[in-house]
Amino acid sequence: MSERNGTHSGTVNVAILGCGRIARHMAQTLRGMSQDDRYADLIHLYAVATRSDEARAREFADQYGFPHAYGSYADMLADPEIDLVYIATPHALHADQAIACMMAGKNVLVEKSFTANERQAQRVLDVARETGLLCTEAIWTRYMPSRQLILDAIASGAIGTPRQVYANLSYPVSAKARMVDPAMAGGALLDVGVYPINFIAMAFPDARIQRTISSCTLTDRGVDEQFSATFWLDNGVSATIDSSMVSVGSRQGVIQGDNGYLIVENINNPERIDVFDKDHRRINVIDVPEQITGYEYQVVSAAHAILEGCGECPEIPHTETLRIMRIMDSLREQWGEVYPFER
Repeated sequence: MSERNGTHSGTVNVAILGCGRIARHMAQTLRGMSQDDRYADLIHLYAVATRSDEARAREFADQYGFPHAYGSYADMLADPEIDLVYIATPHALHADQAIACMMAGKNVLVEKSFTANERQAQRVLDVARETGLLCTEAIWTRYMPSRQLILDAIASGAIGTPRQVYANLSYPVSAKARMVDPAMAGGALLDVGVYPINFIAMAFPDARIQRTISSCTLTDRGVDEQFSATFWLDNGVSATIDSSMVSVGSRQGVIQGDNGYLIVENINNPERIDVFDKDHRRINVIDVPEQITGYEYQVVSAAHAILEGCGECPEIPHTETLRIMRIMDSLREQWGEVYPFER
């Protein structure tokens, strides 16, 4: 997309800010996309940057095929050829980094959770509006084809009128330093709990929360270790979610109606949707399309938005990002969970 020698390219140069686990997952995705006829003309692996380790950045770049590696974020942001920066750092850093990218003229795809709280999110989106650049949240389930498949299954009437929802996502990840660090906005909620919340929001996009009851256990450092919450929606559905960073969870999403129910296997990356009637007989199995990793859909949406001059992606508009952040803020308020930088 960058203007090179006076010409306008339809290919979006993608850079990754950060070299951790999730950055590697995105790098694997981008490499696969570059070798796939569906995406090869749309995106180009361009650069990766670490905060202060050029050797690590170069090793990462060589492994995945990025031509450019930077040992500082500032050096990367000074490169005029970069069109889109994927921010793959801990939640507490997202706001300042996204703003720095946009002030340097770069569009941003910001890993979930978008920021640590709604106030930070609003600050980022204010800059997005001022700059006119794309700023969108990288919560991959929002962009996946499975989202529409779930909506279609509900709309088919196979389970009747939805009345209850249950969604879980839990992984034993408390050994990771950032997960238990209050200064990094650690805890289960922002890392894994955000998925069941989005699962409900996607299944019932027009519904709003009327009442919430929740509880959690906090670690000795004051971040949520595991929690459960029940939301009463204004469409008559009660939705219960739970997440933990100290246990293995089912990862299931269950939508129960008055004539049957459906089970989504792995709400973090849906594998299939099983539909059951009121006698618990499986009446349909809905498979999801094959994918590179599942990250490709958000990259495609971001690239198209950039090429079309849009500041947000339809899969997760800014108003929805703010709403999800507001829900998570309200849960933490119930628990008395406050990050050091919020005091």
